[in-house]
Amino acid sequence: MYDPPAYLWAITIAGPTAIAALTCIVLYGGAERAGLGRRRAALLAGAAAVLLGGWFTATALIAGHGWYHTLPWFPVAVAGLLGTLLALSRIPVVARALAAPGMASRLVRPHSFRVAGVVFLFYLALGHLPALFALPAGLGDIAAGIAAPLVARRLAQGTGRRAALRFNVFGLTDLVAALTLGALTGFQLLNVTPSSAPITELPLALITTATVPLLFALHITSMFTLVRAPRPASSAATAAANAVGAS
Repeated sequence: MYDPPAYLWAITIAGPTAIAALTCIVLYGGAERAGLGRRRAALLAGAAAVLLGGWFTATALIAGHGWYHTLPWFPVAVAGLLGTLLALSRIPVVARALAAPGMASRLVRPHSFRVAGVVFLFYLALGHLPALFALPAGLGDIAAGIAAPLVARRLAQGTGRRAALRFNVFGLTDLVAALTLGALTGFQLLNVTPSSAPITELPLALITTATVPLLFALHITSMFTLVRAPRPASSAATAAANAVGAS
């Protein structure tokens, strides 16, 4: 088992924590804008914090015992959390918060902290992850993290719907590719040296088994929000309508 330097522990823990915390804040804001009141908004955000914090603790213990080294626990953990998050998003109170005005842009904001994916490049530089996995995973996360605030800003201004859809497609593709390559090189289905075994160990297991499913859920929810949102009328159509109304 590889024990990385302290600065890698700090980055790896800070990234997932920031993504989870901002997700809870986004839910709180959505609940308020949906008219649920501050008390119910706080309860919703608190429940999300307990769920995510509880799973972070549980998956850290599981990884510490080495259970993710063998199949099927690693994919079960990823799929299990993703399924749980998507199922919980169907609860009426949660669904109302997610459908609140302005949520399309707010759901993108937690992705800003994906720049913490730079840890994969540090692991690569230290010789503890293969380039086949670390390069696409690290560079993809950094690109998504840089693009997220720009996309969120355009959505908040009432534009950027297509850019947001492309962002979500890119983000999902990045996550799928990273998980696939990580599994293939981590469980030696592809024989590379070094292997990607560290993604099943602490601290990287926090990213792969906790943050990745959360990011998947955010992308999927964001895409549904964008698809369901009414499209703004084009400027030409608006001008024509105004002209007709004036006449």
